[in-house]
Amino acid sequence: MGSASISGLGSGLDTATIVDQFMQLEAVGQTRLKSRAATERSVVSLLQGLNTKIAALATRAGDLVKPAGLTPLSATSSDAKVAVSASATASPAGFSVRVDQTAASHRLELATAVGLDAAGAVPTALRLDRLDGSAPLDLTTDGTLAGLAAAINDPANATGLRATTVKVGTEQYRLVVEAAESGAAGGFTLTAADGSDLLGGATVRAGRDAQVTIGDSIVATSATNTFADLVPGVTLTLASDATGTTSQVALARDPAAASTALKGLVDAVNSALSDIDAQTRTGTGTRGPLAGDSTLLSLRDRLLSSVFAGEGSLADLGVQADRYGKLVLDEAAFTKAYAADPAGVQARLTAPATGFVARIADVAKVASDRVDGTLTSAITGRNDAIGRLDEGIEAWDLRLELRRTALTRQFTALETALSQMNSQSSWLAGQISALTPPGS
Repeated sequence: MGSASISGLGSGLDTATIVDQFMQLEAVGQTRLKSRAATERSVVSLLQGLNTKIAALATRAGDLVKPAGLTPLSATSSDAKVAVSASATASPAGFSVRVDQTAASHRLELATAVGLDAAGAVPTALRLDRLDGSAPLDLTTDGTLAGLAAAINDPANATGLRATTVKVGTEQYRLVVEAAESGAAGGFTLTAADGSDLLGGATVRAGRDAQVTIGDSIVATSATNTFADLVPGVTLTLASDATGTTSQVALARDPAAASTALKGLVDAVNSALSDIDAQTRTGTGTRGPLAGDSTLLSLRDRLLSSVFAGEGSLADLGVQADRYGKLVLDEAAFTKAYAADPAGVQARLTAPATGFVARIADVAKVASDRVDGTLTSAITGRNDAIGRLDEGIEAWDLRLELRRTALTRQFTALETALSQMNSQSSWLAGQISALTPPGS
C-alpha cells in the first residue's frame, strides 16, 4: 500500500523527510516492543545456557550416585603384557595370572608357488570344510591363483577366511589362508573338490584358544586374547607375546580417583552458582539481567543447602559451604575418611533423599527436566511472551504502513494545492501586469 509523493513541489519543503520524522514518532511504541523482545531473547539465551549446565550437573551427580560412582577401583597388573581393566561391578581383589598360551588363528601356507594369473594353476572346483560342524562349502574359481584368493575373500561366499597371495619369486606366488577369527574352533581344511591336496599341500598352524591359570590350578580359556569378566567386572587382555608371563593383578579402592570425582562435582556446582549470581546480581553496580528472579534464587538456595544432608554436617568428609555462599572440598579430609571406610562414605554421600550427591542430582533434575523442569518452564514462558511481542510488532508494521500512506497523501495533496495556488498567482500577476498602461 502506498501513494505518490511530490516532495517540495509547491512549498519548497522536503516533505518526504518531514513524513519520515513523523513516522519516527509514530513508531516509538513499536520500538519499545522490539527492545523488549530483544531483551527477552537475551534472557532466554542466558537461561538456556544455565539449563544446559544444570542438566550436565544432573548427569554428573547421577553417575556418582551409581554403585561404583564414588567407590572406583584401580586395576593394576605387575606385567604390561597382561593388561587389566575393571568395570563398575568389580570388587576389591588380588590374584596371580600365568599365561599358558595366547590365542592364534588357524592358518594354511600352501606349498606350491604358481603364477598369479596362470590358467589351470588351481582347480576350478574347491571344497572348504570349516570343521565346526557346519556343512562343507563348495567354491568355484576361474582356475587361477588370483581367482582362488578372490573367491575366498568374497563376502558373498561367507568363508570366514582371509586369503593372501605372497610373491616369492619372479611371477611366482604362494597362497596363505587364515581364519578371520582366532581360537581352536576356527579350524578348516581347503582341498580340491575330490578331496585331493591343493597346491602341493599346506603347512598348518592349528588355531588355538588362549589359556591362563589363575592361582595354582584354576584354568580359563578364551577364543581371543581377551578374557571378559574373568572375575566379575574384570577383563584381562594378553599381548601376543605374553606366553610364559606371570602377573600379579590387584583391584583396590582408589581414594584419589574418588576425591577427584567428588571435586569435579563440587566445582560444577560452584560454576552453576557463579552463573546464577552473575544473572541475579542486585545492589550497587551493574544489575544482572535476571535480578530478583525467584526461580534462579530458589535454585541457588537448593543447590547450596544440599550440603546439609539428613544426617547433619559433612565437615568430617571435607564437604562444607563457605561464607561466600560456595561449596568447598577439603580433599585431604575426604581422602582420609574414604580410606578408613569407603562404603560408609559412599552411603552418606549417595543415600536417596539425604545424601549430598543424591540431593544435588535431584535438585538439578527438577530444574532442568526437559518436560517440566523449573528452568525449562521459565524458558517456555519467556518464549511464549516473545511470540506475543512479535505478533504485536507485526501488527505495528501494518499500522505504521497505513499511517505513512495517510501522511504521504496529505502532504502530496498540500503540495498539489500549493502548486496550483502558485500557478494561479503567477497567472493573476501576469494579468494585472497586462492591464497596467505602459509608462504608468
